[in-house]
Amino acid sequence: MDKETFTRAVEHYQNSIYRLALHALGRPADAEDVVQEVFLRLFRTDKPFDSEEHLRRWLLRVGSNLCRDILKSPWRRRQAQLTDTIPAPAFEREDQRELYRAVMALEEKYRSVLYLFYYEDLPVREIAALLSLGESAVTTRLSRGRAKLKAALKEGWQDE
Repeated sequence: MDKETFTRAVEHYQNSIYRLALHALGRPADAEDVVQEVFLRLFRTDKPFDSEEHLRRWLLRVGSNLCRDILKSPWRRRQAQLTDTIPAPAFEREDQRELYRAVMALEEKYRSVLYLFYYEDLPVREIAALLSLGESAVTTRLSRGRAKLKAALKEGWQDE
């Protein structure tokens, strides 16, 4: 891969990969490690990409696979959380902050599917390919994730 193409890919996709990893892993340091590893693999690959969309899907797939590997690692399961909360990004409105917190509180399998569908605008077919799932499994996770999100937001609203 030539330097110009690589630099353009880093500038254009590093935030998407970081957000994917942060939503999947919940820790900024782990998300930064995933971004670094994804682009290291891109730099080392000699695979030709047919289009910009092909490159985007490849990067998201590699990032998703790396997140899955980190979540499965025995080291991750033995680590203790130092804090219960993840520093939330700055939002313009309070309702956006509450939605972010509710999404981050979901299980990873729902969180990642919702993120890819709503924030990365990927269709169900591509999400299924990225996560190595069937389309029906992605649709089910989207539906259940939305229901859990709705219930969590409704509870928060009734508490106030």
